[in-house]
Amino acid sequence: MSAFADLVAAFVDELFVLQPLSATGIGDHRFDDRWPDLSDAGRLARVAAWDRWTGVFSGVDPATLTADERFDRDLVLGELAAMRFAEAELREDAWDALAWVYLLGFGLHSLMTRDFAPLARRLTSFAGRLEGIPAVIAQAQEVLGSHPTRPVSRLHAQVAGARIGGIAGLVAEGVIAAEGAAPGDPQVAALLPRLRAAAAAATAVLEGIGEHLRTQVAVGAQGAPLLGRELFAAKLRHTLGDPTVTPEIVLARAEAEFARVRAEMVRLARGAWATYRPGEPEPADEGAAVRGVLDAIALRHPGPDELVDYCRAELARIEAFCRDHAVITLAEEPLEIVWTPEFLRSYAGAMLESPGPLDIGQKAFFSITPARDGWGPDDIESWLREMNNEQLRLLAIHEAVPGHYLQGVYSNRSASLARRVFFSGLFAEGWAVYVTQVMLDRGYGDGSVALWLSHWKYYLRAVVNAILDVRIHTMGMTSEEAIALMVEGGFQSAPRLWQRTSGRGSRPRSSPRTSLARWGSGTSRTRRAAGRPIPPGPVARLFRRRVWWAATRVRRALTSGRIWRPSSRMGRRRCRCFGGSSWAEAEAEAEAEAPAVPRCSGLRAWRALWKNGWPVRPVAAAPRGREWAAIGGQIPECARGERYLALPWIRSARGAFRN
Repeated sequence: MSAFADLVAAFVDELFVLQPLSATGIGDHRFDDRWPDLSDAGRLARVAAWDRWTGVFSGVDPATLTADERFDRDLVLGELAAMRFAEAELREDAWDALAWVYLLGFGLHSLMTRDFAPLARRLTSFAGRLEGIPAVIAQAQEVLGSHPTRPVSRLHAQVAGARIGGIAGLVAEGVIAAEGAAPGDPQVAALLPRLRAAAAAATAVLEGIGEHLRTQVAVGAQGAPLLGRELFAAKLRHTLGDPTVTPEIVLARAEAEFARVRAEMVRLARGAWATYRPGEPEPADEGAAVRGVLDAIALRHPGPDELVDYCRAELARIEAFCRDHAVITLAEEPLEIVWTPEFLRSYAGAMLESPGPLDIGQKAFFSITPARDGWGPDDIESWLREMNNEQLRLLAIHEAVPGHYLQGVYSNRSASLARRVFFSGLFAEGWAVYVTQVMLDRGYGDGSVALWLSHWKYYLRAVVNAILDVRIHTMGMTSEEAIALMVEGGFQSAPRLWQRTSGRGSRPRSSPRTSLARWGSGTSRTRRAAGRPIPPGPVARLFRRRVWWAATRVRRALTSGRIWRPSSRMGRRRCRCFGGSSWAEAEAEAEAEAPAVPRCSGLRAWRALWKNGWPVRPVAAAPRGREWAAIGGQIPECARGERYLALPWIRSARGAFRN
C-alpha cells in the first residue's frame, strides 16, 4: 500500500469508531455492539474530527499522487464536507424525530438479516445494542428540540410515533431467532437470558417513547418539515457534489423535462387508445387520454399478497433476457426479494439494500412495501393499480437486475477503499434508470406500449419529485398544489401520494440526487417523436466533474458538447470525459488536418473512437435523426444514432474524475 492508501485507511478506521453503524453497514463488524455518541458533546467531537481530517487531506499535495489517488483525495474531502454540514448545519437529529427511528432500525436490522458471522456472535452484538437503546432514547429526548432556530417538525414526529413500533418488532424477531436456535446451539442458549433481559428493557423504553411521541411531541410540535431555500440549496450542493448547482437550475431542468416526458406519454397514449379503450371515444384532453390508457393498464396487477412472488418470477425472466441478448454479465452474489421491514415502510415503495463491500458474499435485499395496515378495499386496490404488472417489471429491472443490485455488486469490487466506503448514490440512481432504458431499447417486453408508457410514468415520477422538492422546500408550494401536480401532472394515485408525503420533509421521497440522476434517460428518438428539440443531455450535466464511464453510456453524454476520448488506461470499453475546452480552436485544428468529413448514422458509431483515439462532439442534426461525423479515418457500418464530430486529441489540465 502507498502512503496515501495508509492515510485513507487510518481515516476510515477513525470514522468507524465515531460512526459504528456505518462500520456495520460497510462490513467492519468490530463495533457491532455499539451506538454512536449521540449527545451534543459527541456531535461536536465528530465535527472536530471532520475538521482535523479535512486539514490532513487538504495538506496532501495532489502532484505527489497518482490519478486514482487524486480522485480519492477529492472524494474524501467532499464526504468530509458533507458530514460536517450534516452535523454542524443541518442537524436533523435536533428537529426530525424520524431520524432517530431510522437510526435505531438500521442499527438492529442488518445484524439479524445477514449471516456474516455465527448466530451466537451476531446475537451478542444484538444484545449489546439492545442494552444501549435506553441511553440512545435518553440522548434523543435531550437533543430533539435543542436546535436554536428550528422547532421540532410535527410531521416527522407524527410519522415517527407511528413507525417506532417497527423497532420493537425487530427486537422481538431477534429473541425469536435466538429461542429457535438455542436447543441446538449451546452458545446461543447461554446468551438467551441476557438477550431476553435486554429485549424487555428496550421494548419498554421503545413503547414509552412511542407514546411520548404520539401524545406529547407530535401534539406540541410547531415546526414545519421544510428546509427553506438556504438549507435546501446547501444540502443540494453537498448531495450532488457540485458547488454551482442551485434550486433554480434544478427546477428549470425538471420543468423542461416534465413537458418532454408528458409529450411522449401523450403520443403513446393516443396511438394505444383504441387498443386499451375499445369502443370508447378518445378524449380531446391530453391528460385524460394518458390517464385513460394508464387506468386500463393498471387493471392487470397481482393480489396484495402476491407482489413479492411476482417480482421473483419477473427477475428470473429478466436474467434470462440479459443472458440471451448479451446485455450485461450477471453476478452470482445472493439476492433475496422480501417485504420491506416495518420501520422502513414510510421510506419507499421498493428499495434495494446492498451488503457492505467488506461483507463478501452476503445477501442483497430487494424489498417491496405492502399495502398499509388500516387501508380499506378501495385504498388497497388503488395501491395495487400503482404496483401493477408493468410497474413491477420496471421495479425489478431498476432495483435488481441490471439495476441497483448488479451495480452494487460491481461497486463493492472496487480496489479503492475510499470508493467502496463512499459509494456514489448519484451514479447508482443514474445507472438504474439508464439500464431500464437499455433493456427496453434491446427489446425487453417486445415493444409493449403498456411497458413503455409505464416506464415514462415511472420516470415522470422522479421529475415531479424534483419539482416538488424545490417548490415545497423553497417556494411555499401548498399540499393542495403538490397533490394536484402529482395526480394531474404525474398520473399518480392517492395511496402513492400518502407515501410521498409521509415523514419525508428533509428527505423527500426522491432526493435531489435521485431525481437529477434519472433525468436525460430519454433517447433522442423519443424526444423527436414527441416533437421536441434535443437539448444538451441532463445526465451528462450531472457528471460534469470529469467522469469515467463505460463506453456504451458515452453516447448520451456526448450531447453535452464536451470532449471525450478513449482511455488506454481503462481499456477499450471505457472512455474519458474532460471538463471542456475551446471548440473554435478544436474545429479549426480538425478542419486543417482533414477537410473530408465521412459520415455514418449509428448507435455503434462510437467504435470509430477506438480506431483513431479522437474526442467527439455533436454537430448539426440530419433530416433522418442525427448522424455521426468524423474527421479522418473510417467509421464502421452501423445503425441509427447521433451525429458527432470526431476531433484530434485536445488536452485538458483539469484531470480526471473517475467513478
